[in-house]
Amino acid sequence: MAKLIIVDDEKSIREALRDILEYEGYEVDEAKDGEEGLEMISRTTYDVALCDIRMPKIEGLELLQKAQEVSKSTQFIMISAYGNVENAVEATKRGAFDFITKPPDLNRLLITVRNAIERAKLVQETKTLKKRIYKINEIVGESEPIRRVKETINRVAATEARVLITGANGSGKEMVAKQIHDKGNRSNQVLVEVNCAAIPGELIESELFGHEKGAFTGAAARRVGKFEQADGGTLFLDEIGDMSLSAQAKVLRALQESKITRVGGDKEIKVNVRVIAATNKDLRQEIANGNFREDLFHRLSVIVIHVPPLAERRSDIPLLVDKFLQDIAADYGAVAKEITPDAMAYLQSLPWTGNVRELRNIVERLVIMGGEEISLEDVKAYAYF
Repeated sequence: MAKLIIVDDEKSIREALRDILEYEGYEVDEAKDGEEGLEMISRTTYDVALCDIRMPKIEGLELLQKAQEVSKSTQFIMISAYGNVENAVEATKRGAFDFITKPPDLNRLLITVRNAIERAKLVQETKTLKKRIYKINEIVGESEPIRRVKETINRVAATEARVLITGANGSGKEMVAKQIHDKGNRSNQVLVEVNCAAIPGELIESELFGHEKGAFTGAAARRVGKFEQADGGTLFLDEIGDMSLSAQAKVLRALQESKITRVGGDKEIKVNVRVIAATNKDLRQEIANGNFREDLFHRLSVIVIHVPPLAERRSDIPLLVDKFLQDIAADYGAVAKEITPDAMAYLQSLPWTGNVRELRNIVERLVIMGGEEISLEDVKAYAYF
């Protein structure tokens, strides 16, 4: 049941609105002024607040602003006898869902309340989804190398600094990039990922910068590239060490000038993108071999985060295994399996050349093939190397 609060210094208005809304099946509270309303909103979660603009102690627009610091999901419908355009515009600017004049039209009021409740549900669902995604992207581990990675993420996330993430395949570079985005100032904007190693060299420029119709054979329509798609957000260039030299030159220009040009076009397009790059290669060696531009390397590597291989943080394996057991059980709709201490110790002794990704796959195999409790015999039988 949706929960509403009416904040108005006129008792007759509060009672009339309450009767109408309770008849519609809503749970309704009342506050006689803005101060009482703020106190109630601070301790109770409301879907919608119907709030007068002119009230003693704290006026409606000030209450709206203060309440948003406490509960961003509560939708405010401002109600006033002074139905001028200035009030409506100011209320909307401050984040009100809608503005209604007194005496309110009953049909419009009920429709507005229903729409505001739907908005409140969407806001809450979005928050829940973000928490779930954040948990999925959580970096698990308490070893010293991982502590350093986490500390660096926390320090650089809120900046606009470009970050280069290095590490072996399967070590968790993508997760580090997602954590930087999720904790940064652009977390409400899009994160666009590009696997440079998976795109043929002749197509990488079109993928990154887009192309105009007729730019090349098969270009039947204009295409927006990844830089434009990530405008305002973050662009993650995974395995950037595999990018062609011609594409590197264009990426360098985009970073220098915050402008791109589509393939086959001549119009410069401004883009505001934070770039995070990752590679499993030694870029300094690639520079020496003539495969990577040194000037681009310096542009990308304002901050360098090295993700250690799993073999260098074996003490994290029990934490990782526990997380994977919980995640896999949730995916399968089952109860998480337990693992015996000797089985865990054996897992910690293995080489893990495929790093965290390999461990995750092995744990899933053990969940499927092992017994009710994963034993040492299960690990020896199913942890293929």
